[in-house]
Amino acid sequence: MSKILIVEDDEDIGAVLERELSKDGYETFRAVTGTEGRMMLAKNPDLILMDLMLPGLTGEELLTHIPKETPVIAVSAKSSVDDKVALLSSGCVDYITKPFDIKELKARVIAALRTADNKKQGSRITCKDMVIDTSKHEVTIDGKELRLTRTEYAILKMLATGGGRVISKSELLDLIKTETPDCTESSVKVHVSNLRKKIKEITDYEYVEAVWGIGFKLKGDS
Repeated sequence: MSKILIVEDDEDIGAVLERELSKDGYETFRAVTGTEGRMMLAKNPDLILMDLMLPGLTGEELLTHIPKETPVIAVSAKSSVDDKVALLSSGCVDYITKPFDIKELKARVIAALRTADNKKQGSRITCKDMVIDTSKHEVTIDGKELRLTRTEYAILKMLATGGGRVISKSELLDLIKTETPDCTESSVKVHVSNLRKKIKEITDYEYVEAVWGIGFKLKGDS
């Protein structure tokens, strides 16, 4: 169930948005000021519907506090092209002018959530029961977090994007040098060994395979 934060000080409009979106199965919660809206960001909404002319923080000011990955649809009486361009340039994914048709708004909500979900999926690499979230730099195996150093994470990510092929130590070092400049060819083997030990603490499946005399590869259906 997607969570939608509604930041709207007009009681009637806010009530309509809450009622109509709740009927479609969304979890909704509402703020009536920009300041309250900022506090409600702690609820990690999947989408924000935001008026611009708000008490406290304005919509434009609130926008600077919203994580970039959270889609925002501006809902405002401002209708000039300049206003729309400014909001879209500032990070809003869409803009709908008051008064609006509720069917159109719902369609825009669906589109924004779908786009955001596609972006999230694009930031994840899966291999068997392992999920690498490249946007958060997090790795889980069967839902359990795998805590890695920066170098271990960089090595695992590169192996995961290798398409199952064997990657030599020198090639691996070249691929990760921008993320871990302190890593050397002589230390790659040590980092891989530590990575395999940490995986072993979670599962018996050997995701990282050493190919004698060549390098390393990631096993599993990616």
